[in-house]
Amino acid sequence: MKRRSFLKKAGLGLAAGTAAVAPGIVNAQGAALPTVSWRMAASWPKSLDTIYGGAELISKRVAAATGGKFTIKVFAAGEIVGALQVLDAVQSGSVECGHTAPYYYFGKDPTFAFATSIPFGLNARQQFAWMHHGGGIELMRDFYKDFGIHNLPAGNTGAQMGGWFRKEIKSVADLKGLKMRIGGTAGLVLTKLGVVPQQIGAPDIYPALEKGTIDAAEWVGPYDDEKLGFFKVAKNYYYPGWWEGGPQLDMMIGQKHWDALPAEYKAILESACAEAYGWMVAKYDAVNPAALKRLISQGVRVRPFTNDVMAACYKASEEVFTEIAGKNAKFAKVYEPWKKFRDEQAQWLSIAENRFDNFMIAAQRTAQAGPAKGAPAKK
Repeated sequence: MKRRSFLKKAGLGLAAGTAAVAPGIVNAQGAALPTVSWRMAASWPKSLDTIYGGAELISKRVAAATGGKFTIKVFAAGEIVGALQVLDAVQSGSVECGHTAPYYYFGKDPTFAFATSIPFGLNARQQFAWMHHGGGIELMRDFYKDFGIHNLPAGNTGAQMGGWFRKEIKSVADLKGLKMRIGGTAGLVLTKLGVVPQQIGAPDIYPALEKGTIDAAEWVGPYDDEKLGFFKVAKNYYYPGWWEGGPQLDMMIGQKHWDALPAEYKAILESACAEAYGWMVAKYDAVNPAALKRLISQGVRVRPFTNDVMAACYKASEEVFTEIAGKNAKFAKVYEPWKKFRDEQAQWLSIAENRFDNFMIAAQRTAQAGPAKGAPAKK
């Protein structure tokens, strides 16, 4: 009986010990790695399984790679804080990390927008290239330090649509007085053209559009927009989202929590975020075509912004960036090298990829159209 009692107590002691340290997971020096439990506040509702799914993917990968020693529990928008309060929650220490779009916080400082997207900026690949090989990550981390945050690129939606409008936008004049849900610095640009921008989190966009509180709204693209039901209250679906050519999402981590992580956990988390970036772009590319067809079958009218509207928006965006850079040294520090990188990327893509893409699009349209009317069929 004594031996049995001893074994039982030893087993309980071992169980208690593994709650703090798992001896099977060690670092390069052979020391056991600690158990770490974090909470992640996301800016997305659970129904959006691609953008919210990116946050979930990070959580799953980190847990799997550490044998459950490092866990991150994801909370959807509204469960801990609202969709637009993630940065504040990370700063205050309410949560250790958050998954969000940094440009939501441009009101604190417009420099945040570079970590997501600014009008007529970079596409998803270019954004990733700028971050990892163009000096972007260094510039943004230097900026984030003032907010006590370490950032990791952790998702991208790819080029977005231009949004849902109750009425047609045939000219710049049609923008005047329009109340539109739009995030980031794009609102500053559209203000110059008479738009009244509204920043609203995903769960609250549909009610605002339905009630007429806003006249137009943009979110991501066909797959997400279909889930949010915008087509039920606005039938004009415009493209492109010139303000979001490749909007990045960030994992925002409290600096003190990041600094406390073992090097092994840091590497695992970085890898998980990088995977989420590529995974998210790939999934949106895979699911958007079918979603767009479904929306069209519901009576949605897919329309391009006219060249006049695009040109006016481009001119206004250049004016806005120059004005901000003249007043905000932090913005200017990022904007100048970012702009140089963007311009060089545009030149490169115009030579190779753009020519290839345009040819393939034309070739496929020709093939789908079939032989010209009256032309003899090939034997």
